[in-house]
Amino acid sequence: MVPPIAEQLSLPSSYGSPDRLLDWLSVEQRLVDSPHYWLATVRRNGAPHVVPVDGIWLDGGCYFGGDPETVQPAPRSTRHAAPGGRGIGGHCRWHRRVDDAIENVAQRLVRASTAKYGYSQSAASYLAGAWRLQPVKVLAWTMLYVDATRFHFEAAV
Repeated sequence: MVPPIAEQLSLPSSYGSPDRLLDWLSVEQRLVDSPHYWLATVRRNGAPHVVPVDGIWLDGGCYFGGDPETVQPAPRSTRHAAPGGRGIGGHCRWHRRVDDAIENVAQRLVRASTAKYGYSQSAASYLAGAWRLQPVKVLAWTMLYVDATRFHFEAAV
């Protein structure tokens, strides 16, 4: 994966003026470690839909499960994790993982889910119902007025 481009997030003057950039590896580790993610999307009728989901950050994207009959993400969705009160929000594109390595990815998701949550789905369930959110833009900070950083993922745009 090509590392994202980092830039200082511009805030209203009343919020302060950040002067430090976060590095992507530390932000990505927070995403890996986050126990839950908030997924915001819209229903087919345009109504907003926000739900907490378990998920696995793997290979630069967030995987989560879901039966095809549940509300699924719109083509452009947002995902948010707030581990330890530090913000990470992102605009994402979603898709089902359908490449040649899907069986390998499903097996890795089983291992990662077991390690992270103490339980796992079968590889078959990941093959049938796993979704992947690919980040386009991520906003992150440990202290908003100190290090608010925007990451752009060129390959995803």
